[in-house]
Amino acid sequence: MNLFTSVFVEISELSKISHILSMLRDRKLLVLLLAGSLTTMAGGIIAPVLPEMVQQLNLNPGLAAHLLSIHCLTNAVFSPFLGILADRVGGLRVLIASLLLYALSGTAGAFMRSIEPLLATRTLLGIASGGIAAASLGLLAGMYEGQARSQALGQATSTLTIAGIFFPLLGGWIGSSNWQCTFYLYSLGLPLAILAASILRTKQSKQKKSNAVPTRDKLRQVFGDRYTLWLLLTLGLASIVMYSVVIYTPLYLKQTIGVGAVLNGVVLASRAVGAAAISAFGARQLAKNIGTERSIAIGFGLMALTVATIPLLRELGLILITAVLFGVGFGIVMPNLYSILASLAPVELRSTVLAAGTGAGFLGQFLCPILLGSTVNYGGIEAIFYTSTSLSVAAALLLIFFSTNSKLAKNRG
Repeated sequence: MNLFTSVFVEISELSKISHILSMLRDRKLLVLLLAGSLTTMAGGIIAPVLPEMVQQLNLNPGLAAHLLSIHCLTNAVFSPFLGILADRVGGLRVLIASLLLYALSGTAGAFMRSIEPLLATRTLLGIASGGIAAASLGLLAGMYEGQARSQALGQATSTLTIAGIFFPLLGGWIGSSNWQCTFYLYSLGLPLAILAASILRTKQSKQKKSNAVPTRDKLRQVFGDRYTLWLLLTLGLASIVMYSVVIYTPLYLKQTIGVGAVLNGVVLASRAVGAAAISAFGARQLAKNIGTERSIAIGFGLMALTVATIPLLRELGLILITAVLFGVGFGIVMPNLYSILASLAPVELRSTVLAAGTGAGFLGQFLCPILLGSTVNYGGIEAIFYTSTSLSVAAALLLIFFSTNSKLAKNRG
């Protein structure tokens, strides 16, 4: 009887330990998701107050528009280097330093009175965002393996999508009395740095023992494969297609059926709701059932179909349904692309590879109006949607082609 009691007690203790470890992991996941959401806040939170800034500071409207995009460029440029740094010195160190720089450079914008120092602070903010993205994704991918990692990356995509809805609303509300107040929200990086230092410290100490310094041979093996390069290009294309909807759909709906700012916000929010729902609950299961590459192809196909119908719709109800379906497609594509990148990378190169993916995505955001804007002169806004449709179809077909002809992809499978 004592033997059974002893075994029962040991099992109970193991169950408690497992529960405690699960809780600790959830806390770490929450901190990483909150930190990652700041990358979405970087541009979205000041967009609602930009007109007030232009008016009160007497800024050139053309130059002031770069305040919303310059951070995407510096994020894209510096993310890969910060990913390499995270793999060398530890993701936690890079994350904390980036959060502190984020809080400092972001808040500093409230005290600037001309375009040059404002652009300088936004440039630093982009570098900080790149470090946050590189370190948080690397740490997140290191916490999980296999399907659990795909689910965690899906939750990260959902968090970023929800943040894309929430932060512009918060920025507009906080800045309704004074545009400077919006910039104070960047100080959230400070308490998150403190949380990261306290909650992620134990995990980091374990990682530092096992992480090896990235070698040139391993970097060359991963980035020298056409499959990896195409995955990075695919992330950029997905961001271009997504931003074409975000930027040009409100303009098109205003021009054709007179949709105002409130309804345009509802349409964009519907897109984000679809992406958040499928990223959290459906993307992983779909990939498990039919394969990751095929899931991505289906996601791109759904994006292509819905973007192509935008110029054909005139009823708000159908437009909302299309927006949700577009979000579903995007929510399938993004976490699965990051999941493939994470699976291709050796453990000691995970931050580097995922940071390259983040940089490709932000570069796509920055280039979207540059690459697609010129098509307006030839075929109107409708041409932008048809171009995005073509990009989605091409991305899906070429991804399937490269996945079947790449040794790296076959080894992953």
